[in-house]
Amino acid sequence: MVDVDWDAEAESFDEEADHGLRDPEVRGAWAERLRGWLPERASDVLDLGCGTGSLSLLAAEQGHRVTGVDSSPAMVELARAKLAGRDAAFLVGDAAMPPVGEQRFDVVLVRHVLWALPDPGRALRRWWGLLRPGGRLVLVEGVWGSVGISAERVSGLVEPLGARVLVERLSGDSLLWGKAVEDERYAVVARSD
Repeated sequence: MVDVDWDAEAESFDEEADHGLRDPEVRGAWAERLRGWLPERASDVLDLGCGTGSLSLLAAEQGHRVTGVDSSPAMVELARAKLAGRDAAFLVGDAAMPPVGEQRFDVVLVRHVLWALPDPGRALRRWWGLLRPGGRLVLVEGVWGSVGISAERVSGLVEPLGARVLVERLSGDSLLWGKAVEDERYAVVARSD
């Protein structure tokens, strides 16, 4: 488990280009990727480790109903403010064991969270169980220097769930990150249909 005080990081979190998505080109690049990863029809999206709600906002703007979960009350407060008036709810809780009860979702969206969990396989099994039939996991992860989780490892953890797995390499798309990156960044999209 990574030891970061996310409440302390909340105030400046959106200053990073790929966190706040304030730059129109970066925002547009993420919106376009989400259009490809999320269903075309309005769907229920669970955004785990939602941070300040930047991806939640893009999903809501595309017509989806969003539930965001983050362990940081300060991040959740910022997400609530960012999505005020939209079809979105935000909960303080553990992304690995989200506090959603029996509710099921069409999409479980997770960006830069899996790598930091002590048991990623267990979290993936839990998240897979939160999907409705025909649902999908959308996992955006990477390896940054000496930390992270490789696409091969994530695929290896997801495939036994019975998923159809697509790995999309993202390192070469500098618009997503607001700069050129050399490290491994990718999305794993796993579907149950």
